[in-house]
Amino acid sequence: MPIDVIVPDADRKTYEAWRYAPAVRHDDLVFLSGVIGKGASVADEFRDAWINIGRILGEAGLGYADIVELTIYMIGLRANAAEMAKAKDEFLSAPYPASTWIGVSELIRSGARAEIRVIARVPPGGQG
Repeated sequence: MPIDVIVPDADRKTYEAWRYAPAVRHDDLVFLSGVIGKGASVADEFRDAWINIGRILGEAGLGYADIVELTIYMIGLRANAAEMAKAKDEFLSAPYPASTWIGVSELIRSGARAEIRVIARVPPGGQG
């Protein structure tokens, strides 16, 4: 079964210029590429990333409750973890997905402080 590439209209230029899909679906799993937010503050940046994750999941017919695994790559992990946890908690609720947080020295976008990667599942009987 081939993968189904998921490219919301807002991400079309990035898909074509950088040649990577915002998400791909294979069977009942949807894999999102890393998502980086924008904002004047750490809180705004992290919240924007979670909003963008929701937008991409929505294009696949899914929502935050369908996330089964997340990986967060963060500059200044200890300094920024509380703000990320606060932002994450606006969008995720129990039962929580598996989660790994990794401290890194840099990300692709200069000045970005976190990149969030998720795996979601199409629920049984769901259209996704």
